[in-house]
Amino acid sequence: MDEKFVCQLKEELKQIDVELTERQIEQFYNYYELLIHWNSMINLTAITQLDEVVTKHFVDSLSLKKIIVDIGQKSQSLIDVGTGAGFPGIPLKIAFPELKITLLDSLNKRVKFLNEVVETLQLDNITAVHGRAEDYGRDNVSRETFDICVSRAVANLSTLAEYCMPFVKVGGCFVPYKSGKLEEELANGRGAVKKLSGEIEEIITFTLPNADERSLVKIRKTAPLNKKYPRKAGMPSKEPLR
Repeated sequence: MDEKFVCQLKEELKQIDVELTERQIEQFYNYYELLIHWNSMINLTAITQLDEVVTKHFVDSLSLKKIIVDIGQKSQSLIDVGTGAGFPGIPLKIAFPELKITLLDSLNKRVKFLNEVVETLQLDNITAVHGRAEDYGRDNVSRETFDICVSRAVANLSTLAEYCMPFVKVGGCFVPYKSGKLEEELANGRGAVKKLSGEIEEIITFTLPNADERSLVKIRKTAPLNKKYPRKAGMPSKEPLR
């Protein structure tokens, strides 16, 4: 295992108060190797430099601890919507094994990659699911059953909230990972969040070790969601709620 990788990961995780065992560090390194191998066959990420993967994928994913400080301290269920190459869901599972995680992605090739990662790293209580958020959010098995929903998917807050709030149980929370300036997006998204039985509880803005700016928005689910949400596939992005 690359010594530089180990030092960088440990050092950067100190900033968010996360400590890993040797086995967990090894799992992260194996995850990186699988990511690079599969990325040569299917498009998973444009970020492939080892040091950049550590900061922009691994550390960024685990920064959820900044806004959910008790993450992993008890049994919690979490769904990662539009997980892509497994961010933030897989790093969260490696670092906080108590979490019960569902990874949702609309592309089957990515789901095959995720299944190989789960098998190779010997992760328990984590499932990769092929499906669209609009369809899966209407499924009675998964609707309003998760303690936490996260997403690093690129979409405006209104659209992302309609994809994600259907999964969150009353009292649970949805946390989108956002980059750049948030003011306009928040202004446009507050109405949608309210319509989707949510309330913006907290916003944390910080910089990653490479100086990229990030924000985490904690949206609390305050009541059961109206059955008309999510709307049919395509609608949340074409006509975002106001």
